[in-house]
Amino acid sequence: MDLLTSLGPILLMFVIFYFLLIRPQQKRQKAVSQMQRDLKKGDKVVTIGGLHGIVDALDEDKVVIKCGDGSRLTYDRAAIRDVTEASGDVLAN
Repeated sequence: MDLLTSLGPILLMFVIFYFLLIRPQQKRQKAVSQMQRDLKKGDKVVTIGGLHGIVDALDEDKVVIKCGDGSRLTYDRAAIRDVTEASGDVLAN
């Protein structure tokens, strides 16, 4: 019984850490990797370095981004942090 009362708070602390820190981080990581897989030509994106641009071409692990002055830069898909505006390739009913 003494062992259970001494390990109880430690186990409770691990459970709290899991639900407050680990689980939300795993959900965010899954959402970011899904967004990176779903990239399409014409999406407006922001890289982890803060570059804003439009996806010009896609490869399995590379993305070519067209910047404001017309230049094209090649990045890894993992460098895309956010899609600010989808390309709008959805068919209208």
